[in-house]
Amino acid sequence: MRYLTDFADQAVILPLVFAVAIALAVQGWRRGAITWLIVVITTFAATLAFKLMFLACSPVFGPMDIHSPSGHVASATVVSGGLAVLLTRSRLSILPAAILAALVIGLSRLVLGMHSLPEVVVGAMIGLAGAAALLRFAGRPPPSLHILPLVAVIVVVTGIFHGLHLPAEAAIRHTAFRAAQFIPACRGTPEFYRQPAVEPAAARPDGF
Repeated sequence: MRYLTDFADQAVILPLVFAVAIALAVQGWRRGAITWLIVVITTFAATLAFKLMFLACSPVFGPMDIHSPSGHVASATVVSGGLAVLLTRSRLSILPAAILAALVIGLSRLVLGMHSLPEVVVGAMIGLAGAAALLRFAGRPPPSLHILPLVAVIVVVTGIFHGLHLPAEAAIRHTAFRAAQFIPACRGTPEFYRQPAVEPAAARPDGF
């Protein structure tokens, strides 16, 4: 499961997103490249915002077992859906691919104990919203778009960066802790700063 979940790590996803955008622009599909970047980056930003909200207000959301929505699931969902429509040239493929990615990566996060089921579901919903936005705004790939160079870019970038990790969770927790001090309903010591007998998923370095 560790090998599988590493495909959705930000250390892999971020280079892949920019490499795909460059490959699309080089082949002349500027609308697709720009839409791809805007939607995927917006999805990442939304995931970060939800993480900060749930972490900062853990006294409020903690009983629902939501501390840090899964960034792995959100990223895999929106990127897989986008790549599916690029590679198949069928708008009908984007949502099935996004849902499959959410299920596969979500299961890996659950098995590894990195996230709770509600956290995986929230991450999947964010990613699916991004995939739906791609479906709405990207348009159809032009007939001149060559699939093989795009596949080569995906394989090469994934092969180079797979296994690397971007430890962003500690910085997110620290930011959320500071933000909580300015929100009356969220004041107090967030659960991820306590010292439980079993370390929660949100406090693990690769819990993003």
